[in-house]
Amino acid sequence: MSTDLSALVDLLRGLRFAVLTGAGISTDSGIPDYRGPHSPQRTPMTYDQFVSDEAFRRHYWARNHVGWQHMRATRANAGHEALAQLEDRGLVTGVITQNVDLLHQAAGSTRVIDLHGHYNEVICLSCGLVLSRTELDRMLTALNPDFTEAVADVEIAPDADAVIASTEGFRVQPCPRCGGILKPNIVYFGENVPKERVAAAFELVDQSEALLVAGSSLTVMSGLRFVRRAHRDRRPVAIVNHGPTRGDELADVRLDAGTSPTLRALAEALPDLR
Repeated sequence: MSTDLSALVDLLRGLRFAVLTGAGISTDSGIPDYRGPHSPQRTPMTYDQFVSDEAFRRHYWARNHVGWQHMRATRANAGHEALAQLEDRGLVTGVITQNVDLLHQAAGSTRVIDLHGHYNEVICLSCGLVLSRTELDRMLTALNPDFTEAVADVEIAPDADAVIASTEGFRVQPCPRCGGILKPNIVYFGENVPKERVAAAFELVDQSEALLVAGSSLTVMSGLRFVRRAHRDRRPVAIVNHGPTRGDELADVRLDAGTSPTLRALAEALPDLR
């Protein structure tokens, strides 16, 4: 493990590389991660809990109703912007992100695979109706007009969640078309990433000459599989993350460093490939 930027620059110089990002790239935008070295232990809600228990759904939507206000106000940081610049200059072939915050797109990246979906859509599990999160916010606010003011000072957790001790009395909005269960259009713990999305991500890795991991512990298989694919095919792998990752033994270069300063420095050091 190293903090030497020159090793990263030497590995990626002259190569077109795909990028896999996790929650660590968004911490500088004010969105905390799940598994960073200083992150408190969190237990995310599973898909089975969400669909099978009305109390779990009420708890989720109450927390999300508050957390979403924070999420939509976040802005892309220097790490996101550096990757967009590297794409524009012909070095980054595309970004596979495990995040749902849409900050890569906000920074200007054009080829982004949102592996786990994104936070600004909601889907009905019965009829398939898709609503914008903004539209749902209006509905939830109408049902719970004073809720956000009553819990204004809360800790924000990942995935547009907020830490709220009590959610009693919060009213959940059913599907306005069929009355079914509305769920964020994101992949929950216990769900599988859609096959076509996984295939597109593998294709991006296969079309690239190297893989850079930025801000992911690679704890879950949804991200680690792409590192294994690149390593299997003898494509160089670089990992930039605070703390250890499950892919460390597969990496050609491993930096224990923050993503924002590292990616910004990388963008300054690498020559264009256009």
